[in-house]
Amino acid sequence: MRVVIAEDSVLLREGLARLMEIGGIEVVDTVGDAEQLLRSVEGDCPDLVVADVRMPPDQSDEGVRAALVLRRRFPDLAVLLLSQYVEERYAVELLTGQMRGIGYLLKDRVADVEEFLDSLRRVAGGGTALDPEVVSQLLVRRDGDELDRLTRREREVLSHMAEGRSNSGIADVLVLSEGAVSKHINSIFSKLGLPPTESGNRRVLAILKFLQGNAKD
Repeated sequence: MRVVIAEDSVLLREGLARLMEIGGIEVVDTVGDAEQLLRSVEGDCPDLVVADVRMPPDQSDEGVRAALVLRRRFPDLAVLLLSQYVEERYAVELLTGQMRGIGYLLKDRVADVEEFLDSLRRVAGGGTALDPEVVSQLLVRRDGDELDRLTRREREVLSHMAEGRSNSGIADVLVLSEGAVSKHINSIFSKLGLPPTESGNRRVLAILKFLQGNAKD
């Protein structure tokens, strides 16, 4: 896995690079602003970009906008955004597009090195990694739509699906059997009107319904 890191804090940028190198991940470049990020990806062709949401010169949404540009130019590029706080608008803006290879984590998650490295690998492999706090806040703001058909347990399962957890991972967190998780997921698909498809992407579509509903709030 080849990674470019975009973070204006030198200390955090170098710390992230060191963590990745220890985890056997190749860091091909580290940059401090969005313009450098765009140039670096053009030249280095990484598998994954790890970028801060807020970057110079304005410290607003430069990181997100650069990520959106890169995803349009390089559809197979995986992107993991880091943020100091939960910023729902930025999460929804990126995540309601192509869900493959996308992550959004709070910077505090970096402290759990193994979990952070697992998130990197999952996103680079085409999966998703959403911070539990982001998912929690999005769920709290749900209001009067098809997700209201779900039971409390089904909403818990869907939130963990949005975090990027596998069926076995959800089973471990909720202390359920994998069979029980599978039944809950099938019920979610049914209630959200997601019949089986040849592409087998109902899991992604369920997560998209969850995220797109929040984009309208």
